[in-house]
Amino acid sequence: MIALSPTSAKETDTISFLGVTLQPKSLQQLNALVEQGIRERRKWIISNHNLHTLYLFHRHARLREFYSCVHWIHIDGMPLVALGRLYGYPLERKQRVTLADWLCPLMELAANRGWRVFYLGSSKACAEKGMAQLRKLYPALQIEVCDGYFDVRHGSAENEALLERINAYRPDLLMVGMGVPRQEFWTQENFARLEAHVILSSIGAALEYVAGSMPTPPRWSGQLGMEWIFRLANEPRRLFTRYLLEPWYILALLMLDYPRNRNGGRLRARAELGD
Repeated sequence: MIALSPTSAKETDTISFLGVTLQPKSLQQLNALVEQGIRERRKWIISNHNLHTLYLFHRHARLREFYSCVHWIHIDGMPLVALGRLYGYPLERKQRVTLADWLCPLMELAANRGWRVFYLGSSKACAEKGMAQLRKLYPALQIEVCDGYFDVRHGSAENEALLERINAYRPDLLMVGMGVPRQEFWTQENFARLEAHVILSSIGAALEYVAGSMPTPPRWSGQLGMEWIFRLANEPRRLFTRYLLEPWYILALLMLDYPRNRNGGRLRARAELGD
């Protein structure tokens, strides 16, 4: 595995609680960040945290290693905004940005700037349908897609062929959406060989929404912290554990950490929490 070299954010842009470090940004600020990374050829990884990734972060050392090397981590989930406020940070609702809201404005910006975009993830049918819909919405958009169903093992023939395809396209923006933690592990393992200026390694179901393969929750529900209800209703079997069981683990962490670090201290993720 190849280690990444993170770029430090300004201290004033960074907050920490429950062991995670974040750089909260609005949708407009994230667009500006992507544009800066592409313009300056930075080769940044941009990812995010929500309650599910916070849970997995404390359960898997390898995922903690990935996040320690990510260049920018934004907030994807109103519960993290609420937790940040509890720890004394002046967070706003607009600093919760999910890809369901960000994808189309980002693709519009990509079309206007002439960026080359490569999307990796989803099923083949969904990826191609989503690509067609984005091209319909933004005719100038340069985008290619590849489904996420391939042999991700380092050195496998399918992975090597994919890397060759991505690098031949030389994307300005590479979006990876293969589910947590598969997408994070793949990004980390292949980072040194990827020829992309900005890598978004956490797309969620954004393209499925665009393709119409999955019902899009009402957008007002996200800002009220209620989007999970709509998602759970649509996929109860897959999301039952995520939305109804994992939060109890986070609550236990909070009860241990908050009395000691209520002013913004960090809880170190320990191996004994479960790897």
